[in-house]
Amino acid sequence: MEHFDVLIVGAGLSGLGAGCHLRRSCPDRRFAILERRAATGGTWDLFRYPGIRSDSDMYTLGYSFAPLGDSRSIAEGSSILRYVRETAARYGVDREVRLGHEVTDADWDSSRAAWTVHVRLADTGERLSLRCSFLLMCSGYYRYDAGYTPELPGIERFAGPVIHPQRWPDDLHYAGRRVVVIGSGATAITLVPALAKTAGHVTMLQRSPSYVVSLPSVDGLAQLARARLPETLAYRLVRAKNVLVMVLSYQLSQRWPRMMRAVIRRAVASQLPPGVDVDTHFAPRYGPWDQRLCVAPGGDLFRALRAGDASVVTDRIAGFTERGIVLGSGETLAADVIITATGLTLQVFGGARLSVDGRRVSPGDTVAYRGMMLSGVPNLALAIGYANASWTLKADLSFVYLCRLLNHMRDRGYAVAMPPADPAVPRQPLLPLRSGYVLRAHDELPSQGTRAPWRVRQNYPLDLLDFRRAAMEDGVMEFSRAPVPSEPAPPELGAAA
Repeated sequence: MEHFDVLIVGAGLSGLGAGCHLRRSCPDRRFAILERRAATGGTWDLFRYPGIRSDSDMYTLGYSFAPLGDSRSIAEGSSILRYVRETAARYGVDREVRLGHEVTDADWDSSRAAWTVHVRLADTGERLSLRCSFLLMCSGYYRYDAGYTPELPGIERFAGPVIHPQRWPDDLHYAGRRVVVIGSGATAITLVPALAKTAGHVTMLQRSPSYVVSLPSVDGLAQLARARLPETLAYRLVRAKNVLVMVLSYQLSQRWPRMMRAVIRRAVASQLPPGVDVDTHFAPRYGPWDQRLCVAPGGDLFRALRAGDASVVTDRIAGFTERGIVLGSGETLAADVIITATGLTLQVFGGARLSVDGRRVSPGDTVAYRGMMLSGVPNLALAIGYANASWTLKADLSFVYLCRLLNHMRDRGYAVAMPPADPAVPRQPLLPLRSGYVLRAHDELPSQGTRAPWRVRQNYPLDLLDFRRAAMEDGVMEFSRAPVPSEPAPPELGAAA
């Protein structure tokens, strides 16, 4: 059975980034990346809907060690995919990827101080097993094979296509047609202006509104810095500026939500066309950052509304007809195509089943250590991003800490590192969001504690200092050496040979 120092599950933004960190900081470790799909890139290869982009700026979505060479604030999905793959190739990480390898189970054996990882090959269905000393789960936070669609009674009556963005078909024709996008989250805010360029008309149908903020398409400081500073320095400068802006926005929203609500409302009202009521369609009942803010690069959503190419309707769905949607108000919304931008289905471990010495690991029963390891689970780490900032910021820091941990274990002769299960640690939800996809999966997610190192801080500057400098032997993490294999008992005196 092949044995690796580290096995990484998932070859997306996080998994490939983790491989680059290992190359840079742990060059003596043998690792492989297992990817169940036929291509690398994760989210940025999976999603193919029009306008696909990040809702985080590229200077914080990018890796800390790899400048982007682009002054755009919000990049398209194709640009992100190219950046991720090019970075992986630069460090030779792409050569360690094994495509079509779906991890179904992983079992920790304390007598070996190793994980046995069971894999199903996508092309043949054949099963094989690999062994590793450390397992790193970078399989994302949602199901790749199915998005979330709420119950929509009577939708079978609709005669046109009904599409979930996670399964966007290449042959969908919507030019000149009436399109209704159900939803008000980041995907809907992205889709509406992209579809409006060629559709006859696009309607965003929402049950309740979300906060939408406009950001410049091009970062002025990035343009200036790239023209006058070395590339790496310019990248770090703009990255630091964007981090501080995100932290400030989040902290202001938490401390003075009414003020931030008013600021966002004024900005939205100034961009809406006459007749679109800001309080009906763009004033949520919850506070800013209780859910993630939606981003409209260059105000593209509001431009589509002003041009008359798109509209927004806030109402509940009462039913469907052959050619449209019946609203709670009694009106019928005509449609040729319906897009259900209704969210994701959260999933931990990419659907794989984990066990420790025969005991099934239930993520909901664990507490997250530094937001990246789980109580009672040895030699395992997860890539979990920030709720209030770019995913990569936290994933990057987790990999920095992981490399420090691996090197510490090597230098001290440790084989096992495990945050112990401590029932005395008060628990609270891992993600400080009230988004539907988070609430639906509350019982399946690990918890966090109320004090370090169990508390997950949504604060990159503080985590930056902590993850790079914190003592490995912090009085919480438990280290142990490899078990000594038992030797067979000597034969009894006088026993036959």
